[in-house]
Amino acid sequence: MILDGKHHAQLLLMSLKDESISLTQRFRRAPSLHVILVGQIPSSQIYVGMKEKRANDMGIKSVVHRLPDTVDEPTVLALINTLNHNQSVDGILVQLPLPAHIDVNKVIESICPQKDVDGLTSINLGRLVRGDEYLIPCTPRGCLHLIHAWKQNLSGLHAVVVGRSALVGKSLALLLTQRDATVTLCHSKTNNLAAFTQQADIVVAACGIPGLITANHVKSGACVIDVGINRLPDGTLTGDVDFNAVLPIADAITPVPFGVGPMTVAYLMSNTLRAMQQRLDSTHAHPLH
Repeated sequence: MILDGKHHAQLLLMSLKDESISLTQRFRRAPSLHVILVGQIPSSQIYVGMKEKRANDMGIKSVVHRLPDTVDEPTVLALINTLNHNQSVDGILVQLPLPAHIDVNKVIESICPQKDVDGLTSINLGRLVRGDEYLIPCTPRGCLHLIHAWKQNLSGLHAVVVGRSALVGKSLALLLTQRDATVTLCHSKTNNLAAFTQQADIVVAACGIPGLITANHVKSGACVIDVGINRLPDGTLTGDVDFNAVLPIADAITPVPFGVGPMTVAYLMSNTLRAMQQRLDSTHAHPLH
């Protein structure tokens, strides 16, 4: 089974579009997503363009704040503060990476948790640790969706997540644990990685190392989720998994591209709608500080 993220994302977006229309009618304005893009990194511009197009298709108002890579940190923080206090702004996303002179953690922490559609503030990550799935990072949500497309009940299965970022690895490990999977969290410094992944019913590769997971890393019948997107010298995209080698062994596998990527964008739309509804439904429709 090739887990076609593009197909699953389209199905999800169809249901979300109905939700977007409903929210627009209910609150008499379209949901809105504001993206802050600093600098001219080509991949970031492509990602933001994809998000902008998808939002417009969904009836979500998309605003991109494009700042030069020379912008200072106080200017970025001031913009976020303005968006935090603007009641017509539902979601705020800062496209990463940021230039080296800007403190990424400080910027992320300045986002109102109710509008943090990337789910990366300490409050939202803390909620996830507690089991309160409020605004969850989009890529782990997309991964989980594809895993459930392979098997709905994950109870007792062994999942090995390779990669320990808060954005993907740690968050996905928590989501899988909450669904009663037994989770091992590995990373690029893990000794004898294959000894762990060979035991896994589910292998998630999210290290950013091309071809890290080979046929020798995967047992027959496993589900393999490839989060990696790496550009090779010839310009082609490849994942963290040697797709052609693992394909005959795995029971299910995601391709790169058109695997996890479309699901990430779809769940960004989902988070934007969720943020709008939960914030405006709350009795105190004001930013948290």
